[in-house]
Amino acid sequence: MFVPLQLSFEQDEIVSALVDVAVTVLVFVVAFVLLYLVGKAVLTRVVRESLRQRAYDEALVGMAVSITTVVAFVLAIALAATVAGFGVVLSAFAVLGGALALAIGFAAQDLIANFVAGIFILQDEPFTIDDWIEWDGNSGVVREIQLRVTKVQTFDEELVTVPNNQLANTAVVNPVASDRLRVSYEFGIGYDEPIDQARDVIVEEGASVEGVFDEPAPSAPVVDLGDSAVVLSGRIWVNPNETGAAGARASFVERVKKRFDAEGIEMPYHNTELSGEVTVHESTASAAGD
Repeated sequence: MFVPLQLSFEQDEIVSALVDVAVTVLVFVVAFVLLYLVGKAVLTRVVRESLRQRAYDEALVGMAVSITTVVAFVLAIALAATVAGFGVVLSAFAVLGGALALAIGFAAQDLIANFVAGIFILQDEPFTIDDWIEWDGNSGVVREIQLRVTKVQTFDEELVTVPNNQLANTAVVNPVASDRLRVSYEFGIGYDEPIDQARDVIVEEGASVEGVFDEPAPSAPVVDLGDSAVVLSGRIWVNPNETGAAGARASFVERVKKRFDAEGIEMPYHNTELSGEVTVHESTASAAGD
């Protein structure tokens, strides 16, 4: 009689333990689903609406919503574990999660830096899509701004993918940020050529270039006295959003060159560099020694 009673008692304990585990798991699952669905709906809506009201970029809004979803998931697990009585498991999860976050942070420093830089670029808007920018000796037209990289199309039709951290930590020139851009070219004329005549040609041809503003008017001040030429800086102003700066400059230079040729104005290269060899004859050297 004793053995069957003990077996029955052990079976009751096992059944009771299994029921407790099942109830605990069920409580955890129900609490997690409710907390996650409600928390995600509320938090993401609040984040999305608050950022849109402040006119943040949609890419930044989307990233914030994605991060909020992850945060809601983690919080739902933590709260559901607390409700179900998984205190020890929750503590272990927190320690493991902290160590994992630290390891990932060290391994992905550059990636994180690019993401942070992308956020600042999207928020501060030093440039936007279709802007012509220059940085570190490079230049091109912005085609796409992502959170990690910015894609720029060069004037040779090459697509360059630039890490956002590089653009955020260097001086970026945006010539088209304003509706007015000065286009200039240095013209060299011979020392015997009339400066006033050359200046008149430069100003007249500059004014005839399509898209050039009447005000500020084209000008051509003397900016340098080179080795073999007087240098005049031809300056015209255009709207870079309507007139291509490179095309305007090319037309400007070509027109002035043709007028100079027609009027007989000499254009020597104004930065002459001497080169060659110096030969010392023996007779000269001997005479110098005597």
